[in-house]
Amino acid sequence: MSRITVHHASVDRFTTGTVGVPGERTFFIQIRSSAGLSSMVVEKSQVQALAERLRSLVRELRSSQTASLDEISVLHVKDIESLDFPIDEDFRVGILAISWDEADQRILLQLQAMGDEQIVDLLDDEEALQIEDAPDLVTAHLRIHQARTFIDRADSVVNAGRQVCPFCGLPINNDGHLCPRANGYRR
Repeated sequence: MSRITVHHASVDRFTTGTVGVPGERTFFIQIRSSAGLSSMVVEKSQVQALAERLRSLVRELRSSQTASLDEISVLHVKDIESLDFPIDEDFRVGILAISWDEADQRILLQLQAMGDEQIVDLLDDEEALQIEDAPDLVTAHLRIHQARTFIDRADSVVNAGRQVCPFCGLPINNDGHLCPRANGYRR
């Protein structure tokens, strides 16, 4: 089976969201453009890491004046809409890559599906041809305001999970919590 590659050149929406109840949620990243809708499953830690890296990239672009003032000055809006339906999993993300394309004044995001344990780097098109079952790839060209909207949304989605135990820092389940710092005593 050959590699499926989807390029989102002009992104309409770049967001994250969950399906399920806290403690059993599945995290998704969705990218919508004229190329269609891509819905990829990610881990909560990947959403946190992506938001943090985008936050530092936007901060760096503002301070270094690498991005044009027109691009930086576009206001971002709060995204409170639910994920786009149907939510069909394209693949589970294994590798995320972020870079700045100065010529296009866009953030290039690449999401590669989980592959064999041997694949530890993002594969370019030539390398993918050499591998029989190369992992699928989704690329998106994001504007800075879309990245800032994603960061805000990611922060709220991640923080909407289970409460954290004030003693041990582990999440508290709906059916209770056996705190290791209290020797298993239920509070």
